[in-house]
Amino acid sequence: MTIPKDLRYTEEHEWVKVEGDKVRVGITHFAQSELGDIVFVELPEVGDELTANEPFGSVESVKTVSELYSPISGKVVEVNEELNDSPEFVNESPYEKAWMIVVELSNSSELDELMTAEQYEELIKED
Repeated sequence: MTIPKDLRYTEEHEWVKVEGDKVRVGITHFAQSELGDIVFVELPEVGDELTANEPFGSVESVKTVSELYSPISGKVVEVNEELNDSPEFVNESPYEKAWMIVVELSNSSELDELMTAEQYEELIKED
């Protein structure tokens, strides 16, 4: 299982890619493998304000429905509309095709609270 070193991670298994004053968010390979086949993804609208550690959407698999938690606070500036028609991207390509939202940061210091790839790897070893 790959854990990209250039990303940051949450205990809820979201990944964050910093892109200047914005971040791209998705769920990790570990998360999608635990969920099984993803059949539906519910995401926020462009313009929605998110609060760190609060739900922003959900993913539905053949096994369960899981909440998605925002890793940071800010405004949604882009949503991956392709996931409406192709939720399987979450299983096939969690770090490339299946990014979920892009958020304009309202508090960049929240990034310091996210885990490094090494810390995340330790977390999933414990699960």
